[in-house]
Amino acid sequence: MAAADFSRLIAAAADTIAAHAEELTALDQAVGDGDHGLNMKRGFEAVRAEADAFAAKPLPEALKAVGTKLVMTVGGASGPLFGTLFMALGKDLPAAPDRDGLTAALGRAIDAVAARGKSQPGQKTMLDVLQPVYEALAQGKTAGQIADAADKAAEATVPMKALRGRASFLGERSIGHMDAGARSTALLVRAVAEAIEGN
Repeated sequence: MAAADFSRLIAAAADTIAAHAEELTALDQAVGDGDHGLNMKRGFEAVRAEADAFAAKPLPEALKAVGTKLVMTVGGASGPLFGTLFMALGKDLPAAPDRDGLTAALGRAIDAVAARGKSQPGQKTMLDVLQPVYEALAQGKTAGQIADAADKAAEATVPMKALRGRASFLGERSIGHMDAGARSTALLVRAVAEAIEGN
């Protein structure tokens, strides 16, 4: 991937998170401590600030650098989880990945996030979006179809009872609210998908 392309992906991700920061905060206020939107915005703005330096690295190293920056700047539970996603992707992604290479790397990255969060799909977390995205990618779906799958998966967290994270303390009261981490994951998937489709 050319440096300019990676920089554009970073900008698309940061723009999307910034545009939806208040929405993410409102979702988190309903079942958490209300800092998800602000934390994610701070993290992706920090990544944006170093986009040129990251983009100059080989793709696997660039992704690991993004993950490290997110761990350092996002805060809360989201920093380690989103950071782990990017760092694990970078660890397993070939320098010039094809769909099979990306699919395999994403699968291992999802396992890493699950291990870090001690969670699994079905517990109302970002994994409930990541797993359907992985399946759509493995099935050969287009970027737009993968983004649609991510949005649908985030919506599907609304009727779920949270079993992990701060929302799990609310028990039944967590039902009826979309998970903020699932929503931010879906936003990032769509941002990247649209940037790639527009290339």
